[in-house]
Amino acid sequence: MTKKFKLLLILIMTTALAFGYLNLFLPPELTRNFERLHIFLFNLCAGGGILIYFSEYKKITFRCVLFMLLAATYAVLAFFKMYIPAMALGFILSVLVELVRAKRFSWLPRSFFTREIPVSQKFHHAALLCLSMGLCMSSLVILNNIFLHLVHLEKLTLDTFFLGFSFPISLISMSVIFSLMHEDTTYNQDPTGPNIDQLIMLLKNSCFWVINLGVLIFFLFILFELNLYQVMVTSILFCSVSLVLGLYWNLGGNIQQKHFLTSGILFLVGTAITGIIYIALTFSPEYVPNKYTFLLRIHAFMALYGWNLSGLAVLMRKEDFPIKLHSGKLVLFHWFTVLILCPLGVNNRVFAIAAVVCYAIILYFFMFSQGVQDKRLVKLGS
Repeated sequence: MTKKFKLLLILIMTTALAFGYLNLFLPPELTRNFERLHIFLFNLCAGGGILIYFSEYKKITFRCVLFMLLAATYAVLAFFKMYIPAMALGFILSVLVELVRAKRFSWLPRSFFTREIPVSQKFHHAALLCLSMGLCMSSLVILNNIFLHLVHLEKLTLDTFFLGFSFPISLISMSVIFSLMHEDTTYNQDPTGPNIDQLIMLLKNSCFWVINLGVLIFFLFILFELNLYQVMVTSILFCSVSLVLGLYWNLGGNIQQKHFLTSGILFLVGTAITGIIYIALTFSPEYVPNKYTFLLRIHAFMALYGWNLSGLAVLMRKEDFPIKLHSGKLVLFHWFTVLILCPLGVNNRVFAIAAVVCYAIILYFFMFSQGVQDKRLVKLGS
């Protein structure tokens, strides 16, 4: 990854966080829904751009550049509620991602049902498919809400679907995690006993299906406002993520990436816990929508700037490890920024500025710390 591309990503990601606090620094008459830019710039522009870059075998191809330019344009159009060109651009972006997916994998996701294909590649393929489906569905929502009015659901809004753009980043992060697990075990097992290798393979593939189908079903429950079922699905996803943590802890090599990715999975576990707590609180007779906003903010920051950033950081530097920094200190600094500074910055200018500055520092160390290339590492998807 070139220095210019890294600087561009740092600029996009830092700007994304800054937009989340922009209303604090504007007079009331100029305040806008900057949350859309906040989410778009990180998830779609930066996250989607990184996904396309690695799907193109780590080359800044014409498709990669075109995707990032169109994604930025799409973000601006959606922010200014220019829905007709945004709808058209969403379909174009979806087709572009599908072209990348077909070139890297295949049109039909047959690999999902093949045991011989590594789970890491399945997650990579699913990330591209999820990104193209998310873009297409967002355009269909615009078509329905602005023009056709065929489906009437309170949660069927653009902002609900825009949040789904974080899921492809989660899937490519899972791809990184599973790519760093040993494919073969070294257990001394009894020939007459259970086959440990087959059991581990079954657990890996189970994680793939539970995570993908679980999030899809959870999203449907959000649309239909089935809170009890949301708790049930989130609890299942929590168990699945805990299983991923256990597999990675036992099968992941003793390498520096383990600190960052274990931290990322713990962010994801924290996201699941706060999500379960928030949904459970909606059953309280004293519940009002704005009462637990701070908890929801922590949930969002842990997901977006904790879990997703950890996976993207290791993906971008995958073959550079070990890098010359104290990973333990950086991990603690990352947690302090995400759990303390970012949520407090929502209502306080000083903390907002501190959060953006610290976040930029974290991004710099993630992307520019020098290191020695480790050729022993397996390339993602190879």
